[in-house]
Amino acid sequence: MGVAHLLQSLSADPGLAPGFVHTEEIPARDAEYGTLGRDLPLPIRQYLDSRHITLYSHQCEAIEAFRAGESVILTTSTASGKTLAYALPVFEGIFEHPESSFLLLYPTKALTHDQLRTFLSLEEQVGITASTAVYDGDTETGRRPRIRQSVRILLSNPHELHHILSWHHQWSRFFSGLGGVVIDEAHRYRGVFGSHVALLLRRLRRISRHYGSDPRFFLSTATLANPSQFASRLCGIPCREIGRDGSPHGPRTCVFYNPYQAWPLARSVHRDTSILLAKCMDHGLQTICFTGSRKTAELVALRAGDMSSRGKRDAAPGIAAYRAGYLPEERRQIEEGLRTGTLRGVVSTNALEVGIDIGSLEGVILSGFPGTMMAAWQQVGRAGRSSRESLALMVAYANPLDQYFMHHPASFFGASHEHAIIDLENPYILSGQILCAGAELPLDCDRDSEYFGPSLPTVIAAHARESLLGKTRRGWIYSGSRRASDLVGMDGISRETFRVLSQGRVIETMDRSQAFREAHHGAILLHQGEQYRVDSCDLEGKTIHVTPVDVEYYTRPLKSVHITIKGIRDQRPLPGAHLSYGDVEVTEQYTGYKLLKSETIIGIEPLDLPPMQFATRALWIGVPPPVAEVVNLRGGDLAGGLHGMEHAMIAVMPFHVLCDRWDIGGLSVPCGGDQGDPTVFVYDGYEGGIGLAEKGYEICEDLLGTARTLVGECECEAGCPSCVLSPKCGNDNQPMDKDAALQLISLVSGAETVKK
Repeated sequence: MGVAHLLQSLSADPGLAPGFVHTEEIPARDAEYGTLGRDLPLPIRQYLDSRHITLYSHQCEAIEAFRAGESVILTTSTASGKTLAYALPVFEGIFEHPESSFLLLYPTKALTHDQLRTFLSLEEQVGITASTAVYDGDTETGRRPRIRQSVRILLSNPHELHHILSWHHQWSRFFSGLGGVVIDEAHRYRGVFGSHVALLLRRLRRISRHYGSDPRFFLSTATLANPSQFASRLCGIPCREIGRDGSPHGPRTCVFYNPYQAWPLARSVHRDTSILLAKCMDHGLQTICFTGSRKTAELVALRAGDMSSRGKRDAAPGIAAYRAGYLPEERRQIEEGLRTGTLRGVVSTNALEVGIDIGSLEGVILSGFPGTMMAAWQQVGRAGRSSRESLALMVAYANPLDQYFMHHPASFFGASHEHAIIDLENPYILSGQILCAGAELPLDCDRDSEYFGPSLPTVIAAHARESLLGKTRRGWIYSGSRRASDLVGMDGISRETFRVLSQGRVIETMDRSQAFREAHHGAILLHQGEQYRVDSCDLEGKTIHVTPVDVEYYTRPLKSVHITIKGIRDQRPLPGAHLSYGDVEVTEQYTGYKLLKSETIIGIEPLDLPPMQFATRALWIGVPPPVAEVVNLRGGDLAGGLHGMEHAMIAVMPFHVLCDRWDIGGLSVPCGGDQGDPTVFVYDGYEGGIGLAEKGYEICEDLLGTARTLVGECECEAGCPSCVLSPKCGNDNQPMDKDAALQLISLVSGAETVKK
C-alpha cells in the first residue's frame, strides 16, 4: 500500500492526527560512481564484476588514500558500503603482501560475528587466503594458538586487544606484518571509554613499532562535527576525512509525532508507539522500531503484535523483539527474518543501530530521540536503501531535547552533528594505560612521550613511588603483583569497582559514584531494562546485592553538592556575564532518596553515606550585580532562576556535544565563583574530567542560545520536564523560577541588555 497511503490513514485517525507536528520530505539521491587510479587485483575485480558491483565515489577515494599510505576516516551514511570500502584494500594488501596482517575492531560481539560471515564469504569467493578469525572472550582455548599462528585478518574488540597486548610476544608474527587497523563504528569510542581506547591504540602502535611495522588506520563512522580532529586524537596520527557520500537512497518521508502536543494530560508514549508500528505493518511496510530499554522493546512488540493481528483470525503478527540477553541463535533467526521478509516488524534496543546486515527496510520508528543526532540518523538510515521509498517516524518523550525538536524541526534536519570528545589528559585514565604499557615494554620518557604526552615523566614518578614501576637498564617496567591489564578497566576511571550480584551472579560492575547514585540500599536499579531492588550495599567489600523485582515505582536520590575552585585555565567575557573554565573539587553527598510513581512522591527515605570528593573540570558563568539586580527588580527569584539556567544548559549540552546529560553535573549558587557573584557551574561528572566542560566553554554562546529557545518557547507556566525540571536534580528541582531563568539566559547571552 505504501507510505502515502499510510500517512493518509494516520492523518484521518482522530486519536492520532493531532500529534503529527511536522513532515519533512527528503528527496532521493542518485548514485555517484568513481574510478581507481589502478585496477584492483584480478581475483577482486572478478568478484566485483560477477556481482555487477560498481564502486561509489567515496569508496574509490578511501581505497586510493589507504593505498597511498594515508590513514582515513570515512563518514558516509548508513548502508553506503563502508564495509566494502575497507574490505577491498585489506584483501588487496594480503594479495600483494602475503605476509601482511590486518586488525579489525568492532564495538559489539554481535557486529563482530556478523562481519566475520562477510569476510569469510569474501575470502572464499575472492580466493585470497587470509585465515580470517574472531578472537575475543568467547574464543575457545583450544583454537587460540592456531589463530595466533595463522590469522591474517583478525576481528576483535578493544577489550580483548587490551589483554592481547599483554601477551604480544605470542603475537609477534601478526604484529610484525600489521599493515592496517580498521576501527568500525568509531563514533562509539568517545568520553571515558573513547579516552581509554585512544591510549590503547597508542599502545598498539608502540608494540607494532617494536616488531617493525607501522600500520595505517581506517576509521568508519557516522557523521560527526569534527571527524578529522576526532580521528587524529583517537589514533594519534593525522587522518584524512572522506565525507562526500556517493551512495544512493530512495525518497524518505520523516514525520515527527508529539504525544504531548494537543492533550492536557500526557498520553502513553509506549502505547502510541505500538499503534504506529502496528499501522506500519498493516500497510505493508517492513518496519524496525528503536526503543530505549529491553523492557520497553518487549512491551511494544507484544502490544503491536496484538494490534496488528486484531480482527484477523489466525493471523501471525510477524513481529519480534531484539535485545541484549538473547542467545546468538535467537538473534540470528531474527536478523534472517528481517532479511527474508518473514518478519514484518522488529522492536529493538540500539543493538540493531550499528551495521549488522538486516536487509532493506521500509519503515523506522524512533521511540524517543536516542540522545544524539548521530544515533538518530544511524537509526533513520536503517530504512530506504537503494531506490526504495521509506518512512521514518520519531515519537517524542517529554524530555527537553525531544520537545525542542518537535517545536524546531529545522534544528533537527539542518543542524550540524555533535562534537565527539576524547580527553588524553585525564590523569586517572592516562596513569592506568601507562601502567599497562610498562607491563608490555620498558618505558622511556623521551621515546614514549610521542604516545603518552608530556605528562609521562610525572606519571612514571608517581607509579614508582607506589612501587608499581621499577627502573631497569632498558627503562621503566611494571613491578606490581597482579597483571596490569586486570587492574585497569577500559570503561571507567575510578580504581574502586563495585560488583552488583543477583542470586550470586555478577550482572554488572560500577564505580563508587555510580554505586552511591544508583545502587544505594533500597534503590530500584535498572540493568538492561530489567528492574532490581538493592538489598544491601557493602562499602568496604564493594559488593551490591540485588533481587529481581517488577514494581510500579522507581527511586531517585537526593544529594547536596559543594564546589571549590582550584585553578582557572581560561576566561573570557560573555555579552552579559563572565565565563571561566578550570579545575574544581566537587563534594557530593547523597542524603536520601524518593520513591516515585508516575512522578508522584509516595515516600522519602534517608541515606547514611559518606561524602564523595573528586577533582574534575568545570565551566562557570559569573552573573554580575547589575544583571542579578534586574531579575530581583522584576520580582524574580534569583536562586530559582540560576537553578533553571543550570538545568537548561545541561539539558541542551547533548545537542552540541556527544554525551549524556548524566555525564554532566551542575550547581548554582547565589554567591560563589571566582569573584563572589551569583554563579552557575557545569562540570564533568568524572574524576579528572573528560573534556565535556572544556568543549562547553568553547561553544557556550551556542549552549545559551539553544537553552534560551528551549525555555522561552515551552508553553508551561512554571517549568516542566520539557524545559527546566531535571530528572537528575538532587534538590528535587527546588527552588525553581522559569521566568527568572529565561531572563538570566537572555541577559547573560546578550539577547537582552541591561538598561543603564
